[in-house]
Amino acid sequence: MNTCDLCDLHEARVRILDLPLRDYGGRLAFDGLVSTIKAYEDNSLVREAVAEAGNGRVLVIDGGGSMRRAMLGDLLAAKAVENGWAGVVVYGAIRDSGAIGAMALGVKALGPCPRKTDKLGQGARDVAVEIGGLVIRPGDWLCADEDGVVLADEVLR
Repeated sequence: MNTCDLCDLHEARVRILDLPLRDYGGRLAFDGLVSTIKAYEDNSLVREAVAEAGNGRVLVIDGGGSMRRAMLGDLLAAKAVENGWAGVVVYGAIRDSGAIGAMALGVKALGPCPRKTDKLGQGARDVAVEIGGLVIRPGDWLCADEDGVVLADEVLR
């Protein structure tokens, strides 16, 4: 089901991520249970997460909205595809956008930046994050397509 239909059918049960996210992945529509990362200009935890079995989940990365360093690049995106992640939503920047666009992975981000991140092992995994005034928790269900990102406390169809 697309995000517009979800909003029409379940208006009282969905939350909309109101950010100017752009599509970068080869899949425009994706959905899955959420796993979160909160890290600023350090994608060490992203590397750890995508190395694990995704089982159709969506990785939500709260990069603090920074456009100075890319939280996801082609190597980590390829690892996410290989390990069964449905998509990645980045409140921040990505790099290697052309290569990511050819992958069977949903990717939404604020924009591109060619600079890689620091690798200091900083941040937190599977914690509630607040992005654009919206609290996103591990285990929430996220559905995304070309019209936006919708979240719910449970899977909606």
